[in-house]
Amino acid sequence: MSTSRGPLDGAWWPRSRDLTHELSALADVLDPLSGRITRIAVNATYWPAIPSRVPVNGHVVRVGWFTTELDPHKIMLLSHTTGSWNLLVIPPETSAPAAARLMAAASDSSDPTTTASALMAAEHALHGSSMTALDQDSEETWQDGDDVSSYRAAAARPCRLIATK
Repeated sequence: MSTSRGPLDGAWWPRSRDLTHELSALADVLDPLSGRITRIAVNATYWPAIPSRVPVNGHVVRVGWFTTELDPHKIMLLSHTTGSWNLLVIPPETSAPAAARLMAAASDSSDPTTTASALMAAEHALHGSSMTALDQDSEETWQDGDDVSSYRAAAARPCRLIATK
C-alpha cells in the first residue's frame, strides 16, 4: 500500500514515550500533507502505554498495536488518499548526532531491503551510543557488510527531513 520505493518513507524522532501526545502531534503534521490519516499502527515493544484513539486535526484516529507483525522500530500511518507512511521510530533518548544519521539513512531509498531494525542495528554497530538497553535486547544481526556500507553512505549525508514522500 505504501507509495515509497523502499520499506521506509522517512523517520520520526518523538520527544517522549507519551504515545498519545506524540502520535497526535505527528499525525497533525502529516494529515494535511497526505490526506486524512485514518489509522496508525505501532509495535508495542517500546511504548509503556498505547492509546486506542488519538485526536488529529479535529477528528479521531484509531491506533492499533502489534508485537510481531510490525517492526519494533517502525510506525505506520494509513491514509485513504496516499496509502501509508512507514517511518523509522528513533527512540526519544537518542542523541542529536545519532538521530541525524538515522534520519538520513531512513530517507535514503537506494537500498529497498533496509528495515527499521536493520538501521538501528547498523547505528549501534558503527557508533554504539544511539540504542537504549531495550533496543539492544531485540537487535537484529546483519549478515553481510553491504548493509553497513549502505548505512554509512546514507548517514554521511546531512538530512533533517521526516519523510521522503
